[in-house]
Amino acid sequence: MWGIWLAVILTANLIFVPFTAEAQQAGKVAEGDAQRFPMLRRGLNLSHWFAQARGAHGYSHEHLTAHMTSADVALIHRLGFDHVRLSVDPALLFTPENVEIVQRDRLPELDQAIRMIIDADLAVVIDMHPTPDFKKALGRDDGHVERFADFWRALAGRLAQLSVERVVFEILNEPQFEDRYRWSGVQAKLLAGIRQGAPQHTVIVSGHGWESIEELLSLDPVRDTKVIYNFHFYLPHIFTHQGAAWGRPFWRHLAGVPYPSSAENVAPLAGVLSDDVSKLLVIRYGYEQWSGVRIRAEIEQVAVWAKKQNVRVMCNEFGVYRRVATASDRLRWIADVRTALEIHGIGWTMWDYAGDFGLVTKQAGQIVVDAPLVSALGLRPEAN
Repeated sequence: MWGIWLAVILTANLIFVPFTAEAQQAGKVAEGDAQRFPMLRRGLNLSHWFAQARGAHGYSHEHLTAHMTSADVALIHRLGFDHVRLSVDPALLFTPENVEIVQRDRLPELDQAIRMIIDADLAVVIDMHPTPDFKKALGRDDGHVERFADFWRALAGRLAQLSVERVVFEILNEPQFEDRYRWSGVQAKLLAGIRQGAPQHTVIVSGHGWESIEELLSLDPVRDTKVIYNFHFYLPHIFTHQGAAWGRPFWRHLAGVPYPSSAENVAPLAGVLSDDVSKLLVIRYGYEQWSGVRIRAEIEQVAVWAKKQNVRVMCNEFGVYRRVATASDRLRWIADVRTALEIHGIGWTMWDYAGDFGLVTKQAGQIVVDAPLVSALGLRPEAN
């Protein structure tokens, strides 16, 4: 445990150069570095590729080289996005028991993917996106933390040759730590590992649990100017995750939950629910009156915190599970969130490109773009 808290002390002694709120809104740093800071304004998550792989083939060479192609990333750029978030399960590249910190046999596919993205004139966030078991081990095992910090140092060092304007490192997706003080120490240790390998690249840090706004606002800023503070936004989950088979059990039984919400428009749905708890939560959602105004009020608090702390912030996950949500309501929620973020100059990355929350559908080898969703994101559907 001492090793974790020592990392906090060491990180606190890094040089901290404050910058103005205006520079934060513009995504700038000190004058000498202004042209070397990545512009992460509008992005997409590339899911189920190097993390959360589906199907019998898993992380086969065929999957890793064919799941996303140059046509996909060219389309993403053409539609007006400036970056992607590439989720990577660290178990692909190392195991705590392996003598070799980074397994080289899986690196060629990752290198190829990163270079394909950069060649499409996009920036890429390398997001460590492990399983819950991996994250739980970080919460209790200092040896696992040490090993992961060694891994991050080695991987960041390998990628440090790539442009600081194009490559960003994200320490850990949704840490799922119950103890925020424990996470502060772990995050500092992992950040120090990245810094040893790549001292100039931007790093994304977050709060201790599911990267909620509350967890971000409770986070003590790290002493490092080359970082972005991140949060995820899926509020209210009863709307964004209706029909989902994971998370809260009652989500899977919901369909047609409306947005915006009112006591009147949720009444028909509540009237047909047989489960008393589900009915209560739907009625509560109606009386909470979720709308663009409510969403802006939530995100404004992030902007206030960022100005107070003089730091950069972004939201690199938001979206609506598309299987049963009403299309028009889904588009309105996404437009409301995107607008609220842009009002405050907060960069965003929608979840996701071609998955269950996706912007496109792949059918018989063809990429079908959801043009209304592109418009809801303030981009150019005609560029398809």
